[in-house]
Amino acid sequence: MTMPSQILPGTISIVEKGVETNLHSGAQIYVSRSGRPLVEYSAGESRAGIEMTPDILMLWMSSCKPITAVAIGQLWERNRLHWDDVVSEFIPEFACNGKDAVTIRHLLTHTCGFRSADTGWKPESWEDLIRRICLAPLEEGWVPGERAGYHLNAGWYVLGEIIQRTDGRLFSEYVREEILEPCGCSDSWIGMPYEKFRAYGDRMGAMHVLTNDSLQHLSFYDSEEAVVMPRPGSNGRGPARELGRFYEMLLADGYSGDKSILKPETVRQLTARHRIGLYDETFRHKMDWGLGFIPDNNRYGVDTVPYGYGPHCSSATFGHSGSQSSTAFADPERDLVAAIVFNGMPGEPRHQQRIRAVTSAIYEDLELADGRDH
Repeated sequence: MTMPSQILPGTISIVEKGVETNLHSGAQIYVSRSGRPLVEYSAGESRAGIEMTPDILMLWMSSCKPITAVAIGQLWERNRLHWDDVVSEFIPEFACNGKDAVTIRHLLTHTCGFRSADTGWKPESWEDLIRRICLAPLEEGWVPGERAGYHLNAGWYVLGEIIQRTDGRLFSEYVREEILEPCGCSDSWIGMPYEKFRAYGDRMGAMHVLTNDSLQHLSFYDSEEAVVMPRPGSNGRGPARELGRFYEMLLADGYSGDKSILKPETVRQLTARHRIGLYDETFRHKMDWGLGFIPDNNRYGVDTVPYGYGPHCSSATFGHSGSQSSTAFADPERDLVAAIVFNGMPGEPRHQQRIRAVTSAIYEDLELADGRDH
């Protein structure tokens, strides 16, 4: 059996150096080509005294947003909704304080303009969150679709509520039954039942933040209260390999084995560039956007664009990243899927340097940096 260090020597060296320098205490990397796994690698510790293994359930942060987008895509292809439907058609109480023109497309492309409603990880019930987001005002001077600003959570709760009101199931049940389980992601969740959280025990990973050169456990992120909360834009959890399986499905035109999760046209719709050339007022950088997916944005500055997929990816690459911790993407021109999850948040500058180094090294280790196929 070929060892991961033989396939991705440069990549693994970078990850291990990150453990030594306290950027993270552990990491998981999954890489496949043409649906065939090449590397499933783990390093370091999940938490103090607990070895990191490929079976640890990691916090994906915003890398789970495309799962919610795929759920919306399924409802689109079933003719239950359309990209340019106004949100208030599904959630009437949303149409207040200037938000009556906001559409599903605006939510998915982060051009909807109510970032003030973002809450981070503040504990609130789903119903209270939806009520507060519906009452939130549109930002002053914002015309939906004409300005861009990444929404951490608020727009994604609205998408989750649309899914619930359209389908009838809870958001967490819908994505589990319609996407994760059919993709073979049996240990992946966005909102986990209490009994599952307790049964996983030490398989539940921990997130850390670098403070004064020391990694501190972000205990609330991994508490029972936080893990069970279905946060459609930030609380996905599972092994990195299962996040990779989700992208293998997309690379296979919506098929996972013989199961059709999405139609090929829906995959194309979701991953195409629907927002082009707008300056993102959250990231403070010009960025294109798909419907819930981030395409390759190297055209706007390979060394400056945030949360990209490295200098060697093709322009057809699409994916999404999680705050200071993770990224997952598919590169159709290389038949490549990668899922990378760190359990340390070292601050934006260090993370951007780390993720550029790792994504670059994956291509170089596989001799794909110049587009050659070996």
